[in-house]
Amino acid sequence: MKLSGNKILITGGASGIGLGLTERFLKENNTVIVCGRRESVLKEVADKFSSIITRVCDLSVESERIELFNWVSSSHPDLNILVNNAGIQNWMNISDPDFYQNAKMEITTNIEAPLHLTSLFINLKSLNAIINVTSGLSFVPLTKVPVYSATKAFFHSFTLSTRNLLKARNIEVIEMIPPALNTDLGGKGLHDTAPPVSEFIEAVFNQMKEGKTELTFGFSQNMANASAEDLKNTFTRMNQA
Repeated sequence: MKLSGNKILITGGASGIGLGLTERFLKENNTVIVCGRRESVLKEVADKFSSIITRVCDLSVESERIELFNWVSSSHPDLNILVNNAGIQNWMNISDPDFYQNAKMEITTNIEAPLHLTSLFINLKSLNAIINVTSGLSFVPLTKVPVYSATKAFFHSFTLSTRNLLKARNIEVIEMIPPALNTDLGGKGLHDTAPPVSEFIEAVFNQMKEGKTELTFGFSQNMANASAEDLKNTFTRMNQA
């Protein structure tokens, strides 16, 4: 995938990893469209980066996903990269009274939405790349976030299949696999001791320049290359408490 001269849609691109990707893609001379639920957050990003294009969209709502695609098709038919980044994480226990409702929201946002967007956006004749943001927890779950871990394992598997299925259409599928980073994912303060987003962004852009399609960093690199025994030991260590 070439890293400049693209028109890119980044879901959830106004905060966390999405914002890091937005900033770096702009730096690489791309046109970036960012969608998100919160208009105030989108405005903050637009005020900071005058060239950015924003669109309010709640990806958990099917009709809004369709409206997003229709808007892109009519207003930005030259869009060539889709970044499925938006996701939510709930720290919860299966015995919590609101477990099922929270689980449904995570499944809708982390699985249903990117699958739907993928099926829509491959109809753009200009589309030549999809970047799916999964997680190091795709390989070994953290039981404090049981549904999040499961959704990312699903999305990892789906990405492998999609890469194979879209080869004939010359659409490159890249998996971006972050570890825990210093973002507000799951709640403020939960990841304050994790590496900064900037280090992850620098690492994965270097990997994309090398032509890699599986982008890892730190913990996720270790897990992607781990043996079954290593994964078992990591699971035990992570979930002792």
